[in-house]
Amino acid sequence: MRALKILGGVIAAVVVAAMGLLLVGMPAGFLTSRVADGIARATPYRLTVNGATRLGLWPSLNVSMSDVALERQNNRDDNGDRDNAARLTIGRMQADLTLSSLWSGHPEITELVIDGADLRIPLHRQRQAAASARAARPGADTSAAPPKIQRITVTSGRLIFFNTRDHVEDRIDGLSARAEIDMSRHLDLTGKARAGDHPLTFAVKASLPDPSAERASVPVEFSLEAPGLLQAPLSSEAQLRINGSLVMINDLSGKIGDRPFDGWASVDLASKPQVKLDLNFKQLDITTANQSTPQNDQRTWSNDPIELSGLNYVDGEARLSAAELNIGGTHFSPAALDASLASGRLKGTFANLGAYGGTASGSIELDVSRDVAVYTLRCDLNGVRALPLLSAAADFDKLDGKLQARIDVSSSGQSQQAILSNLAGTVSANFQDGAIRGLNVAQMIRALTSGTLSGWQQSREQSTDLSQLSASFRLDKGQATTADLNLVGPLVKVTGGGTVDIGAKTLSLRVDPKLVMTPEGQGRKSDPVAFGIPVVIDGPWDDPRLTPDIASLSGGGNADNKSDNQAGGNSLSDMIGGLIQQGLNAARRGNQPNPSPNDPSARPNNQINDIMKQLFGR
Repeated sequence: MRALKILGGVIAAVVVAAMGLLLVGMPAGFLTSRVADGIARATPYRLTVNGATRLGLWPSLNVSMSDVALERQNNRDDNGDRDNAARLTIGRMQADLTLSSLWSGHPEITELVIDGADLRIPLHRQRQAAASARAARPGADTSAAPPKIQRITVTSGRLIFFNTRDHVEDRIDGLSARAEIDMSRHLDLTGKARAGDHPLTFAVKASLPDPSAERASVPVEFSLEAPGLLQAPLSSEAQLRINGSLVMINDLSGKIGDRPFDGWASVDLASKPQVKLDLNFKQLDITTANQSTPQNDQRTWSNDPIELSGLNYVDGEARLSAAELNIGGTHFSPAALDASLASGRLKGTFANLGAYGGTASGSIELDVSRDVAVYTLRCDLNGVRALPLLSAAADFDKLDGKLQARIDVSSSGQSQQAILSNLAGTVSANFQDGAIRGLNVAQMIRALTSGTLSGWQQSREQSTDLSQLSASFRLDKGQATTADLNLVGPLVKVTGGGTVDIGAKTLSLRVDPKLVMTPEGQGRKSDPVAFGIPVVIDGPWDDPRLTPDIASLSGGGNADNKSDNQAGGNSLSDMIGGLIQQGLNAARRGNQPNPSPNDPSARPNNQINDIMKQLFGR
């Protein structure tokens, strides 16, 4: 009887201990070494578990590990750099398994939970021959099938893209994802993350091939919402095929918002990624820094940094075409661009780009391999409508007409302000059959007889027609200098020169606007009779000061002449009319002397008076 009591106490103690192990989990350090050895034999990576490993039996069979690290066995990257190696660390992970799968030797994981994972992905400036580093170790058993996983849950994850030598680090934080694989091997992945201040939401659906199938195509559906990075949600579908490190994306089609696109792409992920793509868009919108960040002062360019250093860590070739291309506020239709990217140098060419009723052809180069990015633009514009182009590109809405231009400029800088302030090169432009909007030059000359004007004295209802406006500029440090400004139009002619400060959006010009007694424009056969007032134009280009040289009215007269000229518009009008009539009479009679003042032919006739009244608002 006593023996039965002792045996009963031992059984009770065993049951209590077993219940505790079921609830708490049994130490399972032996599993750590077994798993680590298997990974080391099959891959060039090693698994290190610095925390505890436990085997639990409740509520289901599970294995949990804490403070886990996965890295290369020599802890170096393909180039032998210890500080630039890939590394995965996990705060805690737990795998729930079925007991029957363990007995069969083919483990099935019903759910894998990963919490606090940091994946560090190195960025490389040069492509490396990394095939040997990625090959399986000698004697590795690569034929073993991976365990089946039904569900994967990731919480508090983070992706870190870095290059230690360049002091570059970009992150995607707050990664949460859930992936489920059903019995038919259909993958359904959803998740969210944060790139800087921009939230990301993504979803992937795919039909996974049998593990034994090689190079099988996988139908994939992908969607992404990234407010602030993408102007509209992206949705696409394609056939995905993986061959080693090469990922091929065929039969690609999708939409950005309601705007479709199609094409193909490939990515070689060995060492430095190499991307090749050919995409065709119905409408492609590219947001610029100045557009995404509104400026309080419209008279200055954006000082927001333009971050393009990421181009150092990818190579590629691309062809992009679009029925309509919008870059900031600038529109092109149609558009086609061929580009190549290698070692941080982007080169793009475009031909017959549709631009505001005309065409644009040329090339653009961008070098971000240096500490400060360098830009080069060569472009020919043919028959382009000037008003919408200048309004969108430079916030300048005073000129309209058909524009012919040749541009060969370069610059450097990390912001829009710096780039435009460092412009150097040459620009020649010729406007034809247009107008100076909001400005009546004849009325401006009349107003200038009373003193300095502030601003263009513009009115939407007024304009000055022009037959031709041409100028050539030499640029240095954002200063565009010209000495051959020439405007010809009916009743108006303007010549001059000076400097346009592009970075500061200011003008410093001296021009000689003249009223001419002929309705002909650029086709006039002889120099017209003219009367002009040299004018200095300086200040902001949207609101400059216009200062006249009144002394030139009388050939450099004294202050009394100026006062007399400023006395009234009627006397000035009569004086101009008399000068014009004398010139017309002289032209009519050849070299005959001018008639006396009492000669009626020397007085302005009614037609001249009518024109002068129209010009001067009398």
